[in-house]
Amino acid sequence: MEHRDLLIQTAKNMVKKGKGILAADESNPTCGKRFESIGVESTFENRNEYRDMLFRADNIQNYISGVILFDETFRQSTTCSNKTPFTDYLQSKGIIPGIKVDTGAKDLAGFNNEKITEGLDGLRERLQEYFNLGARFAKWRAVINIDDSIPSITAIEANTHALARYASLCQENGIVPIVEPEVLMDGQHTIERCYEVTCQTLDILFDQLSKFNVMLEGIVLKPNMVISGLLCSEQADIEKVADFTVKCFKEHVPESIGGIAFLSGGQSSDVATKHLNCMNKKYNDLPWNLTFSYGRALQQDALNAWAGSNRSEGQKELLKRAENNSKATLGNF
Repeated sequence: MEHRDLLIQTAKNMVKKGKGILAADESNPTCGKRFESIGVESTFENRNEYRDMLFRADNIQNYISGVILFDETFRQSTTCSNKTPFTDYLQSKGIIPGIKVDTGAKDLAGFNNEKITEGLDGLRERLQEYFNLGARFAKWRAVINIDDSIPSITAIEANTHALARYASLCQENGIVPIVEPEVLMDGQHTIERCYEVTCQTLDILFDQLSKFNVMLEGIVLKPNMVISGLLCSEQADIEKVADFTVKCFKEHVPESIGGIAFLSGGQSSDVATKHLNCMNKKYNDLPWNLTFSYGRALQQDALNAWAGSNRSEGQKELLKRAENNSKATLGNF
């Protein structure tokens, strides 16, 4: 494979012990909802200023290995006088720029309450452009819903097939694919049901990745933790989530993959950190590093503290969350 060494090294750097990934790839509509919650208008300038506040926090590179960007942000620059492109600024700090390339989860025709992620059309050309602009990894999110009669095998196969095609195209262009098959925590399902669906999804995913000749050492898996549904009457405790999650991965994730960076998926900031910490503290002999690729769980406190203008308070909250999760990757939180 042409980019083999680059892909393997990038994947290793993304999941280094003590560091994780900041997911700052919210689309403009999603960013609009977040800004509305703090009474700030979602303009191009305000979104630029908010991302600038995050990325230019002092010593963020001590805790963050990479940042996932949205296309708009990928083309923006720092707001200080020298106007450095964000991709260049991040690289100057030793942080790897990444790019979200899917175009969102849409209704899967013929299947109630199931989704299919779109964005494969023109992807090769987009990846070539992003590589030239500095991207060294990408992200594609698939969404798997749990209910009484779903997910269907069709939904899992369609979504993992798309993930595999995306991953193959990324590697062709020297870009590490973050492969994200998210089993949603929305619903009343038990942790046992989440375990069953997550195991099934991972089995089908790695079968599809194999069919498309994806080099596993050059991917980063971004999975959900195995967790109780939000509306389940019996919520699994921290240790049970850690045990079920690690058991699932030991049995269904190949040892050769580049690493695992969890999504937070609607967990509170504290709980997401505690789950990660428990896994790393209790299981220190795993074949892959377990780290974080958190969005809201890193940003929520910073967003609230920033509130449109308070940069220093926003940065302080981001650094606190980033440091806590850095410790959790070592089992030291």
